[in-house]
Amino acid sequence: MAMTEVFDKLKALQDVLAEKYSLMAKIEDSPKQLFTQDELLVRLRKEFLETSAAPETLKAEASQLQLELEEAEKSREAGEKGMDSISTHREYEALEKQINEASAKESGIRSELQKKDKEREELNEKLRMDEEMIKAQETELNSNKAALESEVQSYQNQIKELEAQENEITPGLDSEIVYKFQRIIQRNREGIVAVKNGVCTGCHMILPAQFANEVHEGEKILFCPYCSRILFYQEIAEGEEAEDFLSMDETGTLADFDDEFSDEYDEESDGTDDDSLDDGDEKSISFDD
Repeated sequence: MAMTEVFDKLKALQDVLAEKYSLMAKIEDSPKQLFTQDELLVRLRKEFLETSAAPETLKAEASQLQLELEEAEKSREAGEKGMDSISTHREYEALEKQINEASAKESGIRSELQKKDKEREELNEKLRMDEEMIKAQETELNSNKAALESEVQSYQNQIKELEAQENEITPGLDSEIVYKFQRIIQRNREGIVAVKNGVCTGCHMILPAQFANEVHEGEKILFCPYCSRILFYQEIAEGEEAEDFLSMDETGTLADFDDEFSDEYDEESDGTDDDSLDDGDEKSISFDD
């Protein structure tokens, strides 16, 4: 297979893989879309359960106040009846004190009862509104779940179509190149980039002159020693500015990325690490025309 055809296949594969991995990421992140809404619903249910017992507590307190009110009323009525049979001023003062205290207690209890009744009414209204809110949240959440499931199914169908395109493109390409190409695109969305004026347009690093010449010759697959992308030569069009480039101090290298591939392929190699970038060697894989 001619190198120009290899590069064309890789460029086409790049577009397919980038879209495929984008859809896979959306599927992976899809549960997060409903997490906040689901969490809110759980909290609302918990608060509703905690609050739902409060009206019964208020009712019990009101019943106790009612008993105390009845006792105060009896005490006041007894004092009032006693006024008809008093014979001394001391008895009058005692009964008057009893009546006043009982009346004051009645007034206080009635005020407290009104307060409890109002609290219970407001609480019942709040519970009613909370229950309606919970039902609305449940309906909305179920609707969103159904919509998300449909969306995920659509993504999965698109992925199947993309995988079919991928299977049409990859025949004739070296399996190791395809594997490494896939891993690069998962991280960078670009696995094959142009070299212009001796600069890698993927990481904007200046390439060694001899290495850039080999890319220009286009006789084999070469990986950028800094970002590990596959490189192909491209002339700078008239009027086009040269790519900005960065120093090694600004970008560093992606040796760790390359080491990952080296580790996975060591078992199939003769014990040497041809892909390692730590020693600064250029990487290449040749294709026969």
